[in-house]
Amino acid sequence: MMTDWTGLGGLDARGATQFRVLQCIRMTKEISRTDIARTLDSSPATVTAACGALLEGGFIQEVERAPSDLVQRGRPRVMLQINGDAFHVAGMKIARHAILAMIVNSRGDEIGTYTQPLAASRMTAEDLVREVRRALDAACLACGLSIDRIAGVVLGMPGFVNGVTRFMHWSSSVIERNVEFSPLFEDHLPCPTFIDNDANLVAKAEHLFGAGRGLRNFLVVTVEHGVGMGIVLDGELYRGERGCGAEFGHTKVQIEGALCQCGQRGCLEAYVGDYAMVRDAATGRVGEGPSSIPEILQAARQGDTLAHDVLERAATFLGVALANLVNLFDPEHIVLARSRPPFDPPYPEIMLDALRRNTVQVDAPLPPITVRNLDESMWAKGAAAHGIEMVSILRIREQGSADAA
Repeated sequence: MMTDWTGLGGLDARGATQFRVLQCIRMTKEISRTDIARTLDSSPATVTAACGALLEGGFIQEVERAPSDLVQRGRPRVMLQINGDAFHVAGMKIARHAILAMIVNSRGDEIGTYTQPLAASRMTAEDLVREVRRALDAACLACGLSIDRIAGVVLGMPGFVNGVTRFMHWSSSVIERNVEFSPLFEDHLPCPTFIDNDANLVAKAEHLFGAGRGLRNFLVVTVEHGVGMGIVLDGELYRGERGCGAEFGHTKVQIEGALCQCGQRGCLEAYVGDYAMVRDAATGRVGEGPSSIPEILQAARQGDTLAHDVLERAATFLGVALANLVNLFDPEHIVLARSRPPFDPPYPEIMLDALRRNTVQVDAPLPPITVRNLDESMWAKGAAAHGIEMVSILRIREQGSADAA
């Protein structure tokens, strides 16, 4: 019988409090009950009850700390921290040529990673899930971990993906459109499995481990083969009504413009994505043109006018698009994560100039922008972080149901 995951986040009031307390402990790594109550603006009695349930369920553990040097007498202070042995999860990034699997414990400590090459960049949904199972088996073997220890799997993939219902409207990794992944996961994988847009999962990783830690409102823009975005609003990942929000790469920058891999024209991705820049740098040439972003950069250094035009246009469009994000969201921070070499001068300056010129002018500075190199491990770490949350919700629900029985 297939499980209905659509109400997964629908914990009852008691369970929701336990999850909030658990997340507070996770974000601070080690904290007292008193400090949890202060942070969550909750009563000490409510926090104590939630901590008792989490201790009983094995989610957290107590650690005694000696009193501060300023305190001469008193009992050791009891701190709470995540129990890393509670369970393990696997986070997976579905890339064009490989699957990267990262296994972590319930505290988020990395146990190991494994990369499985893919024979094709696009395949049927069922073939992809079979590849995921092979990657999971191989990752567990490489880490010396029984597959029975894996409590959950999360797949991060490009495209229009509803992370709540596990429905994929479109992805550049899958041949079909409109695929319900739930039955495929039930058939081929040994534990609860979830799917989400890969840029959402990078935002999750930044929120828990990176530049977004401690922030309530920030954006992550990913630039690689395509262009993606993750949005964190009021401390929560925003997905949109159909789970397909934040498709920054498919916002339109030119009416009836260049062809995008999604099938529409004029998308930002059709000018800024790796495949689009390689395509444009080869258009109209006699002979073979640059076949990668590094080759386009090298050609521009050598005075190639077409390569320069492609880079200049991409920098301008990206700057204008980032200005639109600032105008729409007024975020605390923007993370620009790329899986390509940094552009040479003057292209970063062109992007920043377009950003400044097209942002609504107020007497306040622009939000800080963190530019980071994006490797596959960051995607997988975000998937693993999401898996920790999903498995925690599942187990809190199961514990609540058992207590009520």
